[in-house]
Amino acid sequence: MNKQAQFPIIPAARMQSLPKQFFANLVQKANGRIAEGYDVINLGQGNPDRPTPDHIVRKMQEAAADPAFHRYPPFDGYLFLKEAASQRYREDYGVELDPHTEVAVLFGGKTGLVEISQCLLNPGDVCLVPDPGYPDYWSGVALAGGEMVFMPLLEQNRFLPDYSALAEADLKRAKLMFINYPNNPTAICAPPAFYEETVRFAERHGIVVASDFAYGAIGFDGEKPVSFLQTPGAKEVGVEFYTLSKTYNMAGWRVAFAVGNPEVIRLINLIQDHYYVSLFGAVQAAAAEALTGPQQCVAELSSVYESRRNALFSALERIGWQAQPSQGSFFAWLPVPKGYRSSEFADKLLQEANVVVAPGIGFGQSGEGYVRLGLLTSEERLQEAVERIGRLNIF
Repeated sequence: MNKQAQFPIIPAARMQSLPKQFFANLVQKANGRIAEGYDVINLGQGNPDRPTPDHIVRKMQEAAADPAFHRYPPFDGYLFLKEAASQRYREDYGVELDPHTEVAVLFGGKTGLVEISQCLLNPGDVCLVPDPGYPDYWSGVALAGGEMVFMPLLEQNRFLPDYSALAEADLKRAKLMFINYPNNPTAICAPPAFYEETVRFAERHGIVVASDFAYGAIGFDGEKPVSFLQTPGAKEVGVEFYTLSKTYNMAGWRVAFAVGNPEVIRLINLIQDHYYVSLFGAVQAAAAEALTGPQQCVAELSSVYESRRNALFSALERIGWQAQPSQGSFFAWLPVPKGYRSSEFADKLLQEANVVVAPGIGFGQSGEGYVRLGLLTSEERLQEAVERIGRLNIF
């Protein structure tokens, strides 16, 4: 066979602009260690470890047998799911939403977070991005041909962006900004005053706000996380993304929604008309059951994560690793010991303690100096992970 006759495949330029998937390398390292026969405790990923509640699974089983859901669903999703999302926001946050115009059904939160950049950014437009932050914000901006301006989240500012530090030249070109609280990776919650400041900032500069509320159901110490849409004027300047992955342990179901500004919702529905014919109807029925059915499972889940957080930070204190306890989400954000870079320290923990953590540099330049741990295993395994680290005598 003539190898010289190989057909050339030339990728589009946008494929070259995509950010490197930092955490794919992390998974590869962890799997390599496991393949060598080591007992690895993986705290580096954000994949919920508990099953979907039984009543949601039963609804999925029932709906999957319904021939009505074997046909194409409406392009922009079933109205019953949008009504369920509206009910949840009304009951949890006191926010009124029009299910016809202010709710968009999504194939998981990640999809919406990528799509909104394609809806709003032209090549050369600026998007304000938290640093550290969720790397898929970068993916959407890259696919749209936009430019990112990073907003450092620093400990001295309670891991909130300092809008006054942004350059006027960047603000003139900015059309979109991402915020995310409870925050991944810093595990901090935002106060109402921050959202009020954000609405004023967005109005002043004509910037659409995309609030990533993925961990909105997970707050600790009796504090309920605040929704961006609870702020007066928020719906005029932005939208919020809510996924069922974390609240109901439905990560593999790939179902979420965006809520808020009707024009942004229209644009999301429009772009999805060209990508999808919405979600399988049975998944939508199960999602509606999750949102409108018993919510005790949500409170119990948040309690489990809080108990795990307490066990982790008690163990950290015993080995001398000082850190601010998580306020929300299912992560912990821990400072790296002096003398280490975050990737170097993460590699050391994997090789010498068989513990996987996510180096902060993977979330942006301002993430350097930290590692992220997930609260996604039992209290016993969390404590064992810290004990292993403690035996290294680093602290």
